[in-house]
This record gives sequence, C-alpha cells and structure tokens, in this order.
Amino acid sequence: MGCGQGSLEGLAMNKEFWKNKKVLITGQTGFKGSWLSLWLQSAGTTVVGYSSPPPTKPSLYEVANVEDGLCSVNGDVRDLEHLKATIDKHQPEIIIHMAAQSLVRHSYSDPVETYTTNVVGTVNVLEAVRQINGPRIVLIITSDKCYQNNEWLWGYRENDPMGGDDPYSSSKGCAELITSAYRNSFFPINKYPDHRVAVASVRAGNVIGGGDWSHDRLIPDIVKAIINRHPIKIRNPHSVRPWQYVLEPLSGYLRLIEYLSENGPKYIGGWNFGPNEDDTKPVSWIVEKITKLWGGSIHWELDNNGKHPHEAGYLKLDCSKAKTLLNWMPRLNLEEALERTVKWYYNHHLGKDMSNYTELELTSYEDCQDNQVN
Repeated sequence: MGCGQGSLEGLAMNKEFWKNKKVLITGQTGFKGSWLSLWLQSAGTTVVGYSSPPPTKPSLYEVANVEDGLCSVNGDVRDLEHLKATIDKHQPEIIIHMAAQSLVRHSYSDPVETYTTNVVGTVNVLEAVRQINGPRIVLIITSDKCYQNNEWLWGYRENDPMGGDDPYSSSKGCAELITSAYRNSFFPINKYPDHRVAVASVRAGNVIGGGDWSHDRLIPDIVKAIINRHPIKIRNPHSVRPWQYVLEPLSGYLRLIEYLSENGPKYIGGWNFGPNEDDTKPVSWIVEKITKLWGGSIHWELDNNGKHPHEAGYLKLDCSKAKTLLNWMPRLNLEEALERTVKWYYNHHLGKDMSNYTELELTSYEDCQDNQVN
C-alpha cells in the first residue's frame, strides 16, 4: 500500500481548516459516518453525532472506539423537535446529514421506514436549519441511485433527472428534490449574503472498506462466507457498479465543504464523487479479486433461491464537475481499494487492535499521492 506524499494542492483534507470547527454529523454510528467521524477527530474537529445506536453488531463505531472522541446524542432524524433542540444547543458551523436507511433490498421489505428516514429525515434537517438562524454549511448525503436509471453505458451527470424504481433509490431521488426545493425557497443563492446558509448534496458510488457489516451488502457477505467457509452466493454477478474506497467520497465531501466555506454561492448544488472509468466493474470481478486476496479455495455460486427484487444492472457516475471545479480525484484504483479492505477485515479476524489499525489506515490514505487523471 505504499504511496508517495501528495502535493499541498492534492491533500485529502485541509487540517488547518478543520481544526476547532464544530461539526454535527447525523448517522455517525454507520459505516461511512464512523470513518468520517474518526477522520475529523484526527484533525482536531469538535464532532457532535446525532444518531440511533449502531445498526449492526459488530460495527466499526464500536470496534474503532469512535464514540471516545465525540459528543454522541442518541436521536432519530424523524424527530424534528429533538433534532432542532440538538442543533440549537450545539450550534454547529457545519452539518453533514448521513443518517439513512441505506439498503436497497431492505427498502422492499420496509418501504415506510425507508421513506420516513430518508425523506422526512432530510426535510427535518433542512427545516431545523431554516428555523434556527445562523450561517451554516449543510451537506446532504444521498446516493448514485438517486438518478433515473436508464441503464446507460455513460455516467450520470449532476443535471440528469432524479428517479429510482425501488423504494430506496426513489427515496434518495426525493431527498435530492427536497434539498433543491429548500435551497431555492429558503436559502436562494441570490440572497446568500443575508442568510449565509450554503446547502449542497453529494452522490457517491458503491463504497467499500473495512468495518462494514451491513446485511445484504456484497463485501460483508463475501467476508462472512470466507470466514465461515461457505460458498459465496451472488445474486447478480453481471451487475456493474462504480466501486470506490470509503475515504474517496469522504475526501470529496470535505473538499467541497472547504470550498463552500470560501465561496458558498459558487459551489452550492449537487455533486458526484465516484471512481475513475476503469473502476466500474461487474460484481463477479469483485468476488474473484477478494477471494484471491484473502487466499484459499473459496468459490462463488449463483443464488437461485427465491425471487430477488429488481436491482439496477448498470450504473456509473460522471465526476467531471468535481474534478474540474474542486480539483478532486480518486487517489486509489480499485485493486488498491480492495487490498486495503481485505487487509482490514483480515486483521479484525485475527483479533488485532482495530482502533489503532483504523487510525493508521487514515494516515496511510492521507499520504497517498493523487492518481493522475488524463
């Protein structure tokens, strides 16, 4: 995993900017939220977390002792009054809304939870900001699945229509439309000097990395099968996704917030943070690479049991906007991302101190030199 030191322009985050900033993260107990919380803590940021308990056991939040470095508030984003009271009490300069029901298949079994969490939760965050006056940066995390998926071979751009055939995807499309409506109605760009609220939304691809134990998610399912010496059951081996290491989109989120702080009106809006073209791969490719990295003779087989709900067959993002305007780009190719991911799970399987290992992984990523994108 050796990487050269990147230039100042290519730093993953400006730690001077983040030092002593007060940030509220909803969903800090989740996979991405835990990585982000640790990263901000390492920069000297005061982090307030607002979330339900960790959604899985084990969880990165517990394994990496994330709670030790932040102020944790047990709350549900569907509870507007409690959320509003929390924001009013802590007065964060930056709000990063990550709390979500994040699984496509679960959205079929419980669409009400999916819509109330992802749609009403987003409304509540923006409504709380509207009711509590003060300059703020608000970042709404949605998903690459927010776009109306036409199974195109080219990547979706930020101005493509929102949509989604399944409850999860459409809930994320709804979250984007809500964000746009609140921004246009209550935080318009032409009145930014008056309200000083910069609202942006971000859409990432399929994130991978150590510490994800979500049910019905590819990497955790592969790792569980390998550890238990069971055949790996794959539903859609030919489905193509924009795979990326978890710290890649997080670095984009942080970069965007830094730019919003400097010039809010210029960077308000929607943003894609996905991998390079070559790292959009089918599921079968991922399975074979991981089993090879782990070692052994584990094999995969097609899961023909039961009727599986619809999932998109082809999906990727066009990230030209972020690469051009934010000077952001992925640092790792997919093989490097998979190597880091497998090593994390393997060390956890061996019983290593994963709090220390995760901190070292953050440092290692920061030291990586940006890949050159032609």
